[in-house]
Amino acid sequence: MQNTNGKFNIGQDVDNKIVVIGAGIIGVTSALNLLREGYQVTLLDRDKPGETCSFGNAGLLALSSFEPNVGIDALMSSPKWLLDPKGPLSINWRYFPKLLPWLLAFVQACFSKKIKSNAQALHGLTSSSLELYQQLAETAGCQNLVKKSDYLQVYRTKPEFNKAESGMQTRRNEGYKIDVLDAKAIKQLEPALSEQFIYAHQIHDHGYIADPGELLTCLHKQFLIEGGLFEQANVTDIKANAHSCQLITDNKIYHCAQMVLATGAFSKRLAKHIGDNIPLETERGYHETCHSPAITIVHPIMDGDRKFMATPMNMGIRFAGTTELAGLDAPINPERVKALKLNAKDMFEGIDIADSSTWMGFRSTLPDSLPVICCSTTFPNIIYAFGHQHLGLTCAPKTGQLVADLVCGRTPSIDITAFDIKRFK
Repeated sequence: MQNTNGKFNIGQDVDNKIVVIGAGIIGVTSALNLLREGYQVTLLDRDKPGETCSFGNAGLLALSSFEPNVGIDALMSSPKWLLDPKGPLSINWRYFPKLLPWLLAFVQACFSKKIKSNAQALHGLTSSSLELYQQLAETAGCQNLVKKSDYLQVYRTKPEFNKAESGMQTRRNEGYKIDVLDAKAIKQLEPALSEQFIYAHQIHDHGYIADPGELLTCLHKQFLIEGGLFEQANVTDIKANAHSCQLITDNKIYHCAQMVLATGAFSKRLAKHIGDNIPLETERGYHETCHSPAITIVHPIMDGDRKFMATPMNMGIRFAGTTELAGLDAPINPERVKALKLNAKDMFEGIDIADSSTWMGFRSTLPDSLPVICCSTTFPNIIYAFGHQHLGLTCAPKTGQLVADLVCGRTPSIDITAFDIKRFK
């Protein structure tokens, strides 16, 4: 309730209540961690859990993919990617005027002196992903969905291999075992791969999720079993002070002492209600899942030239990973779907894509490729957890722990200074 001074009255009915907005993998892991801290947690989302990006991602637990997607190489490669119909990047030019401020900030980030230290910060989110998922899956009874596996990154040409090698050396310096494979070794590991791939890196001791949507469903069910509440609601406005929050939806108002904003690409709109203008953009990601592919693969495989993944999943082989910069409102681009299908055929000459399904979802991304994990600049009782770009699945379990640290007033288990929204002020 609000008093005549426009402030919320704090009572026993709200002082232990937390609302998490967003039932994707970041929101669900955050809600589960907070529930286990003893809070009364309500999870809100306008969609059912498991229907958005957390359903459609490539499934890889990219423990060693901690280098931000910025830098001189990324900047120099972008024109080539844009000109290649099968390439990993596309821009909707009608959206370009709205995108321009973000692009300028991206260019600035490519020259930042903090890229190396930002990589170390991001590594703090990725490195424990497999272990933490194994723990979460055990409590939820879905251990079979978390697979420990090496993964391959394959290349058609020596220049592309050499370009990737410097990044692989950075990973080796952090203790990751990465082998170089020739064409014969590639064929022995993955016989279905096209013979055009003659160089590869075998990156050991990673993992993948055999059904990302099912994993999220299982974790959400465990959240409910342990006493959490979920309500399907569209949050349209947020009013807050330093002690309480009022969340206004289409048909109900929620009151709580603290809240977590974890709505991915939609977070920018809600953050404005709180008083923060965040340079968040949307990477529209596509997947094509082949349900009867007529081939088998053992490992997740990344096409190192075109930057997309092929992952063995319970429902078939999923191809995912390309990026389209076109905002939240444009329809599915059939050219991006066509590119994924062509790339799948190029990658595996014997693949059958007749029985396949198409999906498009929204990744949230900041110009420097780092997420926002911090308190809002206006209210310490509002926690932000979004902007994980391609690494949302990988970073989710550690992010959930960090959100709990912030809500509980503890010093976070890793240094999260690099993820503070104040870096954009």
